Amino acid sequence: MSDKNSAYKIPRVLIGAPKSGSGKTLITCALLLALKKRNIDVMSFKCGPDYIDPMFHRSIQGIPAENLDTFFLEEKKLNNVFVDCMSEHKMAVMEGVMGLYDGLGGVRKEGSSYHLAQVTKTPVILVVDVHGMGKSMIPLIKGFIDYDNDNLIRGIILNRISSYYYDIVSREIKKEIKVPLLGYFPTDKNLSFESRHLGLIMPEEVKDINDKLNAAAMQLEKTVNIDKLLEIASQTEDLEQIALQSESKTQNTKLNYFADSAKISNSKNNETLTIAVARDEAFCFYYEANIREFEKKGIKIKYFSPLRDKEIPKDVDGLLLGGGYPELYAKELSENISMMKSIKLYIENGMPSLAECGGFMYLHDSIICEDGHEYKMMGVINGKVSFRAKLVRFGYIELEEKKPTFLGNKTKIKAHEFHYFDSDNNGESCIAIKPVSEKKWQCILEGDNYFWGFPHLYYPSAPEFVEHFVERMILYKKQADRN
Repeated sequence: MSDKNSAYKIPRVLIGAPKSGSGKTLITCALLLALKKRNIDVMSFKCGPDYIDPMFHRSIQGIPAENLDTFFLEEKKLNNVFVDCMSEHKMAVMEGVMGLYDGLGGVRKEGSSYHLAQVTKTPVILVVDVHGMGKSMIPLIKGFIDYDNDNLIRGIILNRISSYYYDIVSREIKKEIKVPLLGYFPTDKNLSFESRHLGLIMPEEVKDINDKLNAAAMQLEKTVNIDKLLEIASQTEDLEQIALQSESKTQNTKLNYFADSAKISNSKNNETLTIAVARDEAFCFYYEANIREFEKKGIKIKYFSPLRDKEIPKDVDGLLLGGGYPELYAKELSENISMMKSIKLYIENGMPSLAECGGFMYLHDSIICEDGHEYKMMGVINGKVSFRAKLVRFGYIELEEKKPTFLGNKTKIKAHEFHYFDSDNNGESCIAIKPVSEKKWQCILEGDNYFWGFPHLYYPSAPEFVEHFVERMILYKKQADRN
């Protein structure tokens, strides 16, 4: 990156709402497809840590999708990530999270849709679910606009309203609200997405998803002024890509405790290293930024399916078992004995491994599902995982190791948890800290070559985590080559 700052013109909008369940994902998906049909090279972003909404975005003819989170990354780094992602695309559509102003603990701005809009200087299109409302929708909308100190709300879309009533109420709204009313989206049960726990079901579980999305895009073209939305998107401030000081100097000081290890090689020297990444219906929760952290080090990514493949890929030097819904495929996973034996053998032979949430569950002796049925798993971790009928952990955390292994002394890595299952062996290698309440608890099973637990880590928040893991891969490969 150049030492000088550079300015970039990026047309963009953020789809926000007063609360969860307002239809943000449906409207965002419809908009993405409508823009795609207009031959606009668009990229999507999800505000916050959610994995499933970006999967819906990607299901729309391969539109690339990323997460942007103002808790995970400080402002300058986040803008740089955004600008880098947009280097080959012409427009960005961001989908908000929860209510527009809802951030950490429901009270802080960090992690909120509005904070992301502030940091990236992005116009907000407010989607308001007005089903069952009359003129009361006007003070609701006015309240959100009055609370908008930076005047970022530039357009309004009414959701779940009939064309007849829209014609009536829109005249009243235009009298009292200066922000442009862009149109509406009617109530249509056939175009809704079902939820599981607090999130949507997976895209592949939606029957006729392509037909639904096409119908939603056509509807949006009919009843929303997309030309006006594009005009709003184009009236944005340039974003600066700020030349950040290289982190390598500070990272090098944190590597001293690896006295017996080879120093981190540059990406060119790491080109022969490969990490196996589990990716299928059971293991599909990955931050794309995490995968890029390995790619930036020259690490090759080799995907495999614990559901369908018979064994882990050959000639790999590390393993990543991501999150997902292994409980939905517990029977199939338990029956793929050759795959479990293959992974277990590699781990027992010292291959560096990372396991998060669903991947962590897979390593246990067994999983006890919601219906009470118990399925045998890998047996790497001595313990069982079972459904607890309530949300065990939810929200942002910071992790600090008790003994520096993959992080420097007192260095924290940011993460997110969301799970209804719990283990009787969660580990005690790290301290998890809630950012608002400062509540603490012990978690993570960690050793020189492994880091396993429920938290979904965001690697760019502590880049040395990947640096140290790559170092373990280098040592493992050297040992394997000698043998």
